[in-house]
Amino acid sequence: MDMTTGANALEKKKLSGTAKGYLILIGLVVASWAIFKIITPGNFGSPKAMLSYFQASLIAATGAIGFYFVMVMGMFDFSIGANIMLSAIVGCVFATRFNLGYFGLVVGCIVMGALVGLFNGLFYVKLRIPSMIVTTGLALIYEAIANYIAGGVEQTLPSNLRAFGQMPGDIILAVVAFIVAYLILNYTKIGTYTYAIGSNEFVAKNMGINVNKYKVLAFIISGAFLGTMAILTISYGSSMVAVTGMASMSRNFVPTMGCFFGMAFKKYGMPLPAIIIGEFVINIIFFGFIALGAPTAIQDVITGLALLIIITLTTRVDKGEIVK
Repeated sequence: MDMTTGANALEKKKLSGTAKGYLILIGLVVASWAIFKIITPGNFGSPKAMLSYFQASLIAATGAIGFYFVMVMGMFDFSIGANIMLSAIVGCVFATRFNLGYFGLVVGCIVMGALVGLFNGLFYVKLRIPSMIVTTGLALIYEAIANYIAGGVEQTLPSNLRAFGQMPGDIILAVVAFIVAYLILNYTKIGTYTYAIGSNEFVAKNMGINVNKYKVLAFIISGAFLGTMAILTISYGSSMVAVTGMASMSRNFVPTMGCFFGMAFKKYGMPLPAIIIGEFVINIIFFGFIALGAPTAIQDVITGLALLIIITLTTRVDKGEIVK
């Protein structure tokens, strides 16, 4: 009887924690919208505009939910932008040069993204050096490969292959990606071991978990979702340019910040919804500064500071807890 009562109390506590998490996130959405709506009421925050902000946020959220598998294990990936760029170019090449249409676009992007993730994972576990260093070096290689495949020419997706760049195609693809991520994280061995390794890698090894195997799998899953993000990116923007010299790192920021929301709200038991709503908050802030006509440099500074404040306020580190 006592055990049943305790279980019910724990469930109520979990539900109240999740409800608190949603209230905080909704509060952030309303607050960020209200601030810019008050400052610039004429050209910001209409229902139609908010829908477009949300559509744009889905692109980064799709990649961020994949990157969460890597970040929750305490690893990092500086090749996110290079992966998106390379995957988008490969998908576009399969769709156009090889006349494979949507099949080539979808399969090309996702498979290429997963391959990049595989290489990231294998190099990381074999070289035994920090993931940031490994993925930074590999990003240079991915950029060079993308540039070679593109032949120095901007890759453009024909208008008849851009269904994933507008409603309802983008929403359908994003929702499918979210459902897949949720199922993997909550109902598979991969999800269980992902959290176990992220919580305490030493204990996970003692439990018999093949840590290196699941780290590689985390990178593969992340890469596949970044490949999905590449589909949405090139469909929304219609083209992709191959860049070199680590210029692709500019694409790392938004999905990474969304993933930070997921990490911050993991304690409420809602990391994936937090990523989706968090990306929406980021886009509201971004488009708010555009509406204000603020210079790009000022936008980046203030957006970065705003997000640091948000993450700080929503993440409490207990005394004695080690921050990775």
